[in-house]
Amino acid sequence: MTLIALSPGAANVFDGDAPDRVCRQPTRAELHAYPSPTPARGRALVYAGGGYLQLMHDKEGVAIARWLNTLGLDAYVLVHRLPGQAGQPFDIALRDGLLALDHLATLPPLPLLHVGLSSGGHLAGVLACQPHVLSAAGAVIAYAPLNANHRDHKAPAGKPDYPPPEKQAFYDAWPIGITTEPHGLPRCPVFLAYALHDPVVPVQHALNLLTAAQQHGLDVEAHVFPQAGHGFALRALAGTHDQWPALAARWVDLQLKRSPTG
Repeated sequence: MTLIALSPGAANVFDGDAPDRVCRQPTRAELHAYPSPTPARGRALVYAGGGYLQLMHDKEGVAIARWLNTLGLDAYVLVHRLPGQAGQPFDIALRDGLLALDHLATLPPLPLLHVGLSSGGHLAGVLACQPHVLSAAGAVIAYAPLNANHRDHKAPAGKPDYPPPEKQAFYDAWPIGITTEPHGLPRCPVFLAYALHDPVVPVQHALNLLTAAQQHGLDVEAHVFPQAGHGFALRALAGTHDQWPALAARWVDLQLKRSPTG
């Protein structure tokens, strides 16, 4: 692993031991680079979840990066700062994501994928909507709070706003896949993996994006699994969702072949 600092500040500290390290108070934006053991077919920017309150660095970052390595991708896990941290703007996660994309833009061209789980999937969706990332090959998003945390689109209805206020403000600014919010429509193909009965991230998040895809001609492939719970990642796969990595791998392969830089 190679560590790449993207902003000033002390190196990030992780709580716990591998493979369960968590970053609770990110001090700077970093990329943790995991190169493919074979000549890379593309690269992926990986966003770990944690509800924008912490980062599940190993479970939803490093483990995903190493899986992407097996698909022939160079993988970069983003450690980003969190909304509500002292002195940080509400959209600091987006700003750190843009720093990561600026760094990747200095590398030789390869197809780019955004890959995010849980709140990291929301951030992947946000980055996939940015005007200057039109060349992204796709976004892989699992059990992410894409849109139904927005105060006007809550599921279930009446759900309280999220603390801290900066976190709620970020969800309100970036509902991904709401047809009346065109700035939040992804500019690349999207793969979704969701749990049908997830109480933490209701499936309405995926359904809203599918409705927007129908109305705006977006390229979205969605898989909804009845036995899955929230946070399945690559570990809790005792159900039909044990197939989601293979389904995503097939989809990634197709996007890489379609990409003009592939």
